[in-house]
Amino acid sequence: MRIIIAGAGDIGFHLAKLLAYEEQDIVLIDIDEDKLKHAANNLDVATIKGTSTSYKILEEADVSNADLLISATSSEETNLTTAIIGKHLGAKKTVARIQNLEYLLNREKLDLRNLGIDEIISPESLAAKEIKRLLKDVAVTDTFDFDNGKLSLIGIIIDEGSVLKNKSLEETAHLNPQQDFITVAVLRNNTTIIPRGDTHFRVGDHAYFIAQPHGVDRLLGFAGKEKVDIKSIMVLGGSKVGFHTAKRLSRKFKVKLIEKDKEKCFHLADELPNVMVINGDGRDIELLNEEGLKDMDAFIAVTGNSETNIISCLAAKNIGVKKTISMVENIDYIHISQNIGVDTMINKKLISANFIFRYIRQGNVISLTSIHGVDAEVLEFIVKAGSKITEKEIKLLDFPKTAIIGGVIRKGEGLTPMGDFQFRPKDRAVVLCRPECIHIVEEFFK
Repeated sequence: MRIIIAGAGDIGFHLAKLLAYEEQDIVLIDIDEDKLKHAANNLDVATIKGTSTSYKILEEADVSNADLLISATSSEETNLTTAIIGKHLGAKKTVARIQNLEYLLNREKLDLRNLGIDEIISPESLAAKEIKRLLKDVAVTDTFDFDNGKLSLIGIIIDEGSVLKNKSLEETAHLNPQQDFITVAVLRNNTTIIPRGDTHFRVGDHAYFIAQPHGVDRLLGFAGKEKVDIKSIMVLGGSKVGFHTAKRLSRKFKVKLIEKDKEKCFHLADELPNVMVINGDGRDIELLNEEGLKDMDAFIAVTGNSETNIISCLAAKNIGVKKTISMVENIDYIHISQNIGVDTMINKKLISANFIFRYIRQGNVISLTSIHGVDAEVLEFIVKAGSKITEKEIKLLDFPKTAIIGGVIRKGEGLTPMGDFQFRPKDRAVVLCRPECIHIVEEFFK
């Protein structure tokens, strides 16, 4: 595929990084020469300096032969214009990043496809959706359900009280007599480990499992965690992410939103009738305490300042709030969350890049998700008759070492596949793999 990406910022760079593993023909366009140099030095991509709304620049990028044109600059006008012009010049599919959610809410009325825009994405809306997903269970750092919970991906911090501490996967096998969960990844000191039998759990590890429903309950017990229902949530920051997060969550939870801009508070109060909007500075811990921070089940910090978000989450955690989520601008911050005490850090640009990556991979892959801070993707495949994965038992297949089959859904039932498991057509397979081997894994399911 020939893919043109307009914008070499965080979204464009991360997306190009994911796609570079696929050996795609990628062209990055940006007006910032330093960003292009950084991309060229770190990725196998072609770069063009200039504005993506220029006919000359798009022609130089060979847009007429592009399978996909993604416009992800910081300018909404540039993105929409680039997609429209690119489509008319021959790009097969176009994706535009937007900020104004009116486009998202009224996409059918606006008939964007007829204009030349096949897909629009809003980093703010995607971040709010991700936050809601992360609040499913306060006992885990990450969670994702497959087929309405037939299988679940969960992340747990290994602490001093865990029975898994300092034991290898082989040594903990007796804790899983029903074989209803499997360890698929361990995040340790910013390094992603695809575990094998001799991999040991260490205090501070973020361990990730794919489990059947009973397996989830047992894992929480091993980790010394217990399920806690979320009822009350405090959101810090009336940004677009804060607004959409509060709006989504207020349908189910009791939500308080703290915003320091008084005028914005009036607007938020009008737009969010089911949310208690409070005017105040979120850096004032005394204010947060007065507003009942210690009684909250979850605290979400989404101001425009990463440091404010992190520090306020640490303060919330310190007084006993069970679940904290911090939005950060620097992608590198996500890796330190396991070391400093914030349950989960998210980056809206990274979420957006992963969303576009899923959009590109539609076809063989029926779903794809990322784990925050983990250098791996979780993919779900439908097994086809005659595919390579059906030929032998798993242990006899030359399956890549940087990937692991975490679960199977067969006839509506979640299964945990061991070495003697053999796939059948129409099975749904859940696989975790490093980005560089996604295309190898896909070959097994074609």
